Amino acid sequence: MNDSTPPRPSRRSVLRTTGAAGAGLGLGAFGTGSAEAATGPGAAGSEAAGFQAAAAESAVPATPPRRGATMAGVPFAPRSTVRVALVGLGNRGGSMIDLYLALPGVRVVAVCDPVKAKAESAAAKVVAAGQPAPAVYASGEEDYLKLYERGDVDFVHVATPWDLHFEMAKQAMLHGKHVGVECPVALRLDHLWELVDLSEQTRRHCMQLENCCYGRNEMRVLRMAHAGKFGQLLHGAGAYDHDLRALMFSPTYYEGPWRRLWHTRLRGDLYPNHGFGPVANYMDVNRGDRVVSISSFGTPALGLAEYRAAHMPKGDPSWKESYIESDRTISLVQTAKGRVIRLEHDVSTPHPYSRINSLGGTRGVFEDYPARIYLEPDHQDDRWGDFGAYAEEFDHWLWKEHANPPGGHGGMDYLMVYRLTQCLRLGLVPDFDVYDAATWTSPVPLSHASIKAGGAPQPIPDFTRGEWRKARSGVDSAKPE
Repeated sequence: MNDSTPPRPSRRSVLRTTGAAGAGLGLGAFGTGSAEAATGPGAAGSEAAGFQAAAAESAVPATPPRRGATMAGVPFAPRSTVRVALVGLGNRGGSMIDLYLALPGVRVVAVCDPVKAKAESAAAKVVAAGQPAPAVYASGEEDYLKLYERGDVDFVHVATPWDLHFEMAKQAMLHGKHVGVECPVALRLDHLWELVDLSEQTRRHCMQLENCCYGRNEMRVLRMAHAGKFGQLLHGAGAYDHDLRALMFSPTYYEGPWRRLWHTRLRGDLYPNHGFGPVANYMDVNRGDRVVSISSFGTPALGLAEYRAAHMPKGDPSWKESYIESDRTISLVQTAKGRVIRLEHDVSTPHPYSRINSLGGTRGVFEDYPARIYLEPDHQDDRWGDFGAYAEEFDHWLWKEHANPPGGHGGMDYLMVYRLTQCLRLGLVPDFDVYDAATWTSPVPLSHASIKAGGAPQPIPDFTRGEWRKARSGVDSAKPE
């Protein structure tokens, strides 16, 4: 792959398009994700109506003509040192910088956040790690565009509120940078298509940084599925069932109420990626199979209002918000080979954390939370077996090489960025690409459209434009020599 910088737009045109996006979505600061999104009737009323209209319009299934060659199977250009910039330095970005600083052959050259204290704290971490002081961009919400103009950035990690993901990923590619985005990569179907087209046109990778694909259990199940231990695959399930009520109403956890406000805008699955990504990998989605439709159903939106009534004083701005997001969304996704994937989303009711993470086939089934397995001929007594018994044979080489990885979420964050920067250094094909990013995120607008249509199936576009029929490697990658 040629990493030479493609033609870039003028500074004036970039600012004009960014301003338009901000006006349309009510963009704010982007620290923790740190957006100070608008509160009050405007946030829960006219803005919500405008976004719902845009989401419904973007759900029209259309396959635009390809504007550039496919990015499937395209390697990075090798480089001795990977130069990384981080945009958004709140809860997520502020923790990810520690992992980049622990990686071999990686330099953090620039950091960006409109909350100056967060940017300066991140810069201090870089210096404390023995690297040269990074450039700091903290002069307002558009300062990331100045960062993108640098010629010494290979990869941008975007960890900002969801409203900003699309524009920041788009501008990164237009400025010649590879970009990885925290979930979800975008929130409208037309934006997903635009990211696909831009990746192909600019020859820059745009990736959904889905850490759960690198969980130890997920990677073990993936290798077992590819080895045929489950027989012919039939069904899988994934979820984001995580009680976030206290965090969404916390005055300090997020920089403003941006995440809670999404519950005033959409009814469907706001965060499908953690559950969808791993199951899509098991089934080789975009690598031999593809998802073709989604049917979604949602409960009433009661949980956040009840929590607010019990915990928030009457004068709190949240009382001006009207919640429409289903407390639990359940979606059924069909693949071209007839397999079924069940997705769930629930962050508004009390329950233990679960991503479900299940896979079943003609020879048995795996279910997580807690991990348990039943495979023939290993098990024939109607009792769950010990999933740990398969570790020695089927643990991924990344987990064998890094038995106790540093960082949060059980080490999956570290392994994700370790593998990503390894691919950048060695000139390898990344484990996932823009087609995976678009596919894993498509349930956001499509589940909303399906629920509004009484559960009617919504077509899922073929973002690969036919490339899905070709088998190719993904997260189940071979260890580099």
